[in-house]
Order: sequence, then structure tokens, then C-alpha cells
Amino acid sequence: MDPLTIGMLVILAVLIFFMFRNGQKRKKDQEALLSKVVPGAEVMTTFGLFGTILEMDEDTNKVLLESSPGTVVTVHRQAIAKVVEDEPVVVADNAEIVEADDTHVEPATALPTEFDATTDVTDSRDKKADQ
Repeated sequence: MDPLTIGMLVILAVLIFFMFRNGQKRKKDQEALLSKVVPGAEVMTTFGLFGTILEMDEDTNKVLLESSPGTVVTVHRQAIAKVVEDEPVVVADNAEIVEADDTHVEPATALPTEFDATTDVTDSRDKKADQ
């Protein structure tokens, strides 16, 4: 066999190896996600909806999510992208703490609107009709 054929076979073998390895990694990640998907878990769907799992139906692969109090949405089980875990807030050592009493907000000034009392709102067609 010539060296070019051997090189091509080696490259093919490496590609197949990485393909199987990535497949196994995705399968392991999916199994880890499914083990965390239980009623009461806070999740995010693939379309960006956050909610709490109320109920799961394994037979039909349907999940009932409560996105806000009283709002229940039914989604497919595969639509759950990740389980949201509360991350601790990290405060830098040199961060300045501002008390609520120290903040001062200026009142908003009224901005002129496009049509105020001094604006003539008659249409140019109305003016032509009057003439």
C-alpha cells in the first residue's frame, strides 16, 4: 500500500473515533439532564420559556410547566433544554455597596410630544378641499 492510502485510512479512523466519542458524550449529558428533570425542578425550554415542572407523563412525553402562578403550559419532554440551578452571587472584594437611602433619582421632565396643542393637525388634503 502506498503512504497516501495509509494516511487516508488513518484520518478516516480518527474521524470515526471522534464521532463515536461525541455521540457517547451527548448521550451521557442527555441522561444526566433526564435524571434532574423531576417535578418541582426549575427548567428552561429550547424556546426560552422558564418554568417549574408540575407533572410529567412518561407515556406521552408531555411535561406540564408552570411559567407563572396560574399559567400552565404543556410541552414535549425533549423541549426541555436545561435545568436551572441557582448560582451563588459573587461579589468582588472591591465592590462598593450602595444603600437604598443613598440613591437619588431625578424626576423625569415632560418631553414635548409630536402633536401638542400648538401643532396644526389638519391634513394638507383638507386645506385643498377648503379652497
